[in-house]
Amino acid sequence: MAERIMNGSEVVLQALTDQGVEVIFGYPGGAVLPLYDEIFKQNHIRHVLVRHEQAAVHAAEGYARSTGKVGCVLVTSGPGATNAVTGLTDALLDSIPIICLTGQVPTHLIGNDAFQEADTTGITRPCTKHNYLVKESSKLARTMHEAFHVATHGRPGPVVIDLPKDILVAPAPYIDPSQVQHRTYNPPVKGDRSQIEKAVEILASAKKPVLYCGGGVINSGTQACKLLAEFTRLTGAPITLTLMGLGAYPASDRQYLGMLGMHGTYEANLAMHDCDVMVAIGARFDDRVTGNVDFFSPGSTKIQIDIDPSSINKNVAVDVGIVGDVGHVIEDMMKIWKAKQYSVNQAALDAWWGEIEGWREKRCLSYVQPADVIKPQHVIRRMHALTRDRKTFITTDVGQHQMWAAQHFGFEHPNEWMTSGGLGTMGYGLPAAMGVQVAHPDATVICFSGDASIMMNIQECATLTQYRLPVKTIILNNRYMGMVRQWQQLLHGSRYSESYSETLPDFVKLADAFGFTGLTCKDPADLDATLQKMLDIDGPVIVDVAVDDKENCFPMIPSGKPHNEMLLGHETSGDQAIDSDEGMVLV
Repeated sequence: MAERIMNGSEVVLQALTDQGVEVIFGYPGGAVLPLYDEIFKQNHIRHVLVRHEQAAVHAAEGYARSTGKVGCVLVTSGPGATNAVTGLTDALLDSIPIICLTGQVPTHLIGNDAFQEADTTGITRPCTKHNYLVKESSKLARTMHEAFHVATHGRPGPVVIDLPKDILVAPAPYIDPSQVQHRTYNPPVKGDRSQIEKAVEILASAKKPVLYCGGGVINSGTQACKLLAEFTRLTGAPITLTLMGLGAYPASDRQYLGMLGMHGTYEANLAMHDCDVMVAIGARFDDRVTGNVDFFSPGSTKIQIDIDPSSINKNVAVDVGIVGDVGHVIEDMMKIWKAKQYSVNQAALDAWWGEIEGWREKRCLSYVQPADVIKPQHVIRRMHALTRDRKTFITTDVGQHQMWAAQHFGFEHPNEWMTSGGLGTMGYGLPAAMGVQVAHPDATVICFSGDASIMMNIQECATLTQYRLPVKTIILNNRYMGMVRQWQQLLHGSRYSESYSETLPDFVKLADAFGFTGLTCKDPADLDATLQKMLDIDGPVIVDVAVDDKENCFPMIPSGKPHNEMLLGHETSGDQAIDSDEGMVLV
């Protein structure tokens, strides 16, 4: 086959096209103008012009997480690349496959402190799965294809390709993806058979089992989530999900205990603490889940399934570690369970469920909705009720509103929940929603944010207007950095140092200035009508909801405490405790 010679920019665009890329989020600059010139000449790949490079990566994350595809980013050299670092770190910690193309000064100027030069590969090495600096045109096509392989295989993550300007204009050979095979990085997807058999034997003998599942299940794909549901019902075990795993198992199912961790449910955390066998599936024992590891689930036999071998025994020592794709491993576990005709100890399991039902009676997520002030939890619950019949995606920023959304919006399916877990990035929600809406133009995309978080990337409202992206943003406005204020109250003697926003914009006028609709709501009696109006508007909307500024997010495990020492906040087991998705008052 005759070798195809193109200029470097054509090679990059052809590689993206052959890898199935349909959209790229970016911001132009001098070093990448040759690439933008090629984008202008073609119609295969859509470009979305963001207003800040951090937002470009978050938008690509939202796109990737809601579709299961690779998110693509294009930024210029110097500040373009450094502005992307927060997004890249976010994607690394949350295992999101991203390809980030960064411009670079010409190769002969590298190291000369040229205009808009930065050591991009040096800066991004700790915050990417891998990065490349292309110095030879002959290696450009191979590098492009190899980057997609690295980003998507094993534990997914972001990959940077740094592209000097002269490489983008010089002649370069093009090779198809089929001609490129990574020589060294080919992570196994099938788990070790003997380890799987050992895990199944241990689980079958359990009296108090619990399945602890994370974002790795969602990364494995929708089939893995279906297998997880089948496996959960086969074993009869209770199941809990991490913040990143929400949607991997239907929230309405009886065996689901809710989210676990610092702001997880009472029943989920107590089950983790008291279980005798724990199976961690696609979860890495994050510190927000374990709390103090010295007191984490004492006495339990721990089984961990993860595609990333470095995650096994990294934070918590386990008894059985299985390296492999969780979908394949779960499938093998079910085959072994059925082939060996294992059955659960039904009497012990019934007793275990009896304990769990006792914990559930605490109704740890219930709250009182008064007549004069809107509780933030109530906004989440009402939004869930009003969108049940819609294809809905939820993004959040970071803070109290994020935890309330995780607690109170019941996710039935994977890929419908986008939030910043590992890095906890304020400013994530709006651009992530933007990326989700690009991927799903006919779906309802809702961003829950706080009055502090929304200001981090508020400029992306202009992107929403330009591309007619009908994202609905709900600001739970308590005039505080809410989670900071909560910690200051509980741990620092209510000394609210720099956590109150003395000045905030009029968000209704701000929405109008960006060219779309702004609504406000202060009265609980008006909440449903306001939210319904937001949903009925064909275009982007910001809804500024004034919520109780003293409300804290409970349950909460204080820092350094074990799971069985949770703070439940005020008791709401008496009159008028709201404990249903319909927002009904229980007496």
